[in-house]
Amino acid sequence: MAENQEPTFQIQRVYLKEASLEQPNSPAILLEQEQPTVDIQLGVEASPAADGVFEVCVTATVTTKIKDKTVFLVEAKQAGIFEIRNLPQEQMGPIMGIACPQIVYPYLRSNVADIIQRGGFPPVHLAEINFQAMYEQQQAQAAADAPRIVTQ
Repeated sequence: MAENQEPTFQIQRVYLKEASLEQPNSPAILLEQEQPTVDIQLGVEASPAADGVFEVCVTATVTTKIKDKTVFLVEAKQAGIFEIRNLPQEQMGPIMGIACPQIVYPYLRSNVADIIQRGGFPPVHLAEINFQAMYEQQQAQAAADAPRIVTQ
């Protein structure tokens, strides 16, 4: 009997892989009246977990400072396990760099806002992300960084 060659894309599970909240300058920093600055860094990584099964993680680091002192630092990594089979190789990059992060990211946004609020601060809501533009930018950067062979 022939094996099923239909393309498969299924979410197996979405979970919070790790999360941390640091308030290194509390309680003194909490008495400051100045508005803090907020810096948000995002990252996406994908790795095989088993045959045809992949883990895709979206990481957010939110750093809030008043002058040079940290008010709080939140790091959270939201992950998803996806079954991806029988897709052309050229589609795997966009699936793991665009489609999977788009599914995982709303959970990360919610968890980051919740962690910050539970830490006693007004929630920081991460903006919507265009993962396609982010992926295309990363691909363009990788192509620009690739070693070039010059022929004469």
